[in-house]
Amino acid sequence: MRSLITIFATIIFFAFQQTASAQTDNATLNIRLYPIQTITVNATQKLVNLDYKTTADYATGVSSTQADHLTVYSTGAFVVKVKSAGTTLQGQRSTIDASDVVITPIAGTTNQLANVTYNARNLSNSDQPIITSTTGSVNKNFNITYKASGADKYVDKYFKTENPTVYTTVVTYTIEAN
Repeated sequence: MRSLITIFATIIFFAFQQTASAQTDNATLNIRLYPIQTITVNATQKLVNLDYKTTADYATGVSSTQADHLTVYSTGAFVVKVKSAGTTLQGQRSTIDASDVVITPIAGTTNQLANVTYNARNLSNSDQPIITSTTGSVNKNFNITYKASGADKYVDKYFKTENPTVYTTVVTYTIEAN
């Protein structure tokens, strides 16, 4: 009888020990990062005019620097590209080659991003890289200078019936993950 009680006690002991021991299982946690790129043109600078008003303007060209013209947000490395709507700026009676206009980016006046490569580009109807960064950006600003030709290239592009004679294109900035 004593051995039977010992056997039952041993069985009960091991039974309770099994139910009292901790159980484990695993879950996998993923932090999933997706690319986010946004670019905005400063709302007060949606219209850029290059005004030729003096003989010096026609001789040397005209430029306009737009401070903090672009604001960029990017998760990770990125590239900003520029292009014009067509190969020419359209006027009522004539055209001007878009490639006469050079777009030059530099660090913004405020909220600058370090370690950036800047490239001045002639406007074209195909995307041209102007800003390249190997790091992400949280609302960093970039100045853009628009410069059009000198050397009296546009002397014959003014027409008396239009004052001023205006040539227009749409400039589009695009941001992509790099």
